[in-house]
Amino acid sequence: MSSKLKYLSGFGNEFSSEDPRCPGALPQGQNNPQQCPYGLYAEQLSGTAFTAPRSENKRSWLYRIRPSVIHEPFVPVDSEFLTYDWSNNFPNPNQMRWNPFDLPSKDSSVNWINGLHTVCGAGDIAGQSGIAIHVFLCNKSMKNVCCYNSDGDFLIVPQYNTLNITTEFGKLLVEPNEICVIQRGMKFSVDVYGPSRGYVLEVFGGHFQLPYLGPIGANGLANPRDFLSPVAWFEDRGCEFTVISKFQGKLFEAKQSHSSFDVVAWHGNYVPYKYDLSAFMTVNAVAYDHCDPSIFTVLTCPSNKYGTALADFVIFPPRWSVQEHTFRPPYYHRNCMSEFMGLIFGNYEAKEDGFLPGGASLHSIMTPHGPDNHCFESASTAELKPCRVADGTMAFMFETSLNMTVTKWGEKTSKKLDRDYYKCWQDLKKNFTMSGKI
Repeated sequence: MSSKLKYLSGFGNEFSSEDPRCPGALPQGQNNPQQCPYGLYAEQLSGTAFTAPRSENKRSWLYRIRPSVIHEPFVPVDSEFLTYDWSNNFPNPNQMRWNPFDLPSKDSSVNWINGLHTVCGAGDIAGQSGIAIHVFLCNKSMKNVCCYNSDGDFLIVPQYNTLNITTEFGKLLVEPNEICVIQRGMKFSVDVYGPSRGYVLEVFGGHFQLPYLGPIGANGLANPRDFLSPVAWFEDRGCEFTVISKFQGKLFEAKQSHSSFDVVAWHGNYVPYKYDLSAFMTVNAVAYDHCDPSIFTVLTCPSNKYGTALADFVIFPPRWSVQEHTFRPPYYHRNCMSEFMGLIFGNYEAKEDGFLPGGASLHSIMTPHGPDNHCFESASTAELKPCRVADGTMAFMFETSLNMTVTKWGEKTSKKLDRDYYKCWQDLKKNFTMSGKI
């Protein structure tokens, strides 16, 4: 399906694109001519302050049939399952796991933006410092509706069914095992091909970037060339159209008499993009022990504390395991970061029975976690020969330095929280002997 669309390749590039139906639509030599080609309007979309260092400055110029300002006033609309009020719930330090979240029923009609359900989060959305984690559960396309996020960036992880996303910059087809990032302020609409489910990591006040490679060197992990951005595409269509703004955690809608997807040409480095997780170049230990799971980081959003992420997007892809004298599954661990995991498909190696595609887990700051009893017993006696790990599986983690609060929907209303999760560790037995022999 994705082969039908064309894309621009590269991460953080200075792109330029114009719809081939209007050659020469992109002004040459300047951003804001007195009269734009084809009678278009010039409009800048800024992703950083004007005065940000040039290496960090993000902006794009859009050349559109009508400027975005042509709409009626915004009015509040209901957002029943979308919340950023972390004060309503009592903190819960327990290990938490959710069974697969329910897809919408056949007799319901829920589009992507109305299908967002907040599971957990932390920080101050008005102060532009924090994150939220949502799941989307929808079954209806956003016909004559678009939305944009004033609060932060969306990193979208489809798990069940494909998303056809139209943006102001063009079209993205995003399938399970791909991700996409829609950055703050970008208008987009999501079409679906039936009941759809997935995960969303939202960061306030920052943008995702590729992690520093350090001693890994110049290549590896997610390579910049594998990130794809759309080419210009527009529609000049008069219709009753709704623009939804997510502003300070609430939804507002405004009516207008034309489609918002009327950008004929654009240029800049502030763009939506997608990435195929199967393109990830895995790096790992080839002698003994584990590298830190940081080596599986696809994208990171730094915090104000040097060397610490506001949010990391980490995957656990198919790979070879070859370490000698090593317990190979993830080790038992207490972390100064919060770890939210999801499963796109397959069976996660450390918990093959209870952690299911479309479900999730949360291990909060300093809450212990690790392999269940079955995994520990099997891996402790397995022959340590080279073997494949995670074939047919893609698990991921949203990791953050913030202490997450679970919403009422996540803990109670969804009815998906596994209250028996703690039992998977209760059969771990004492192996200690004074003789030192096992």
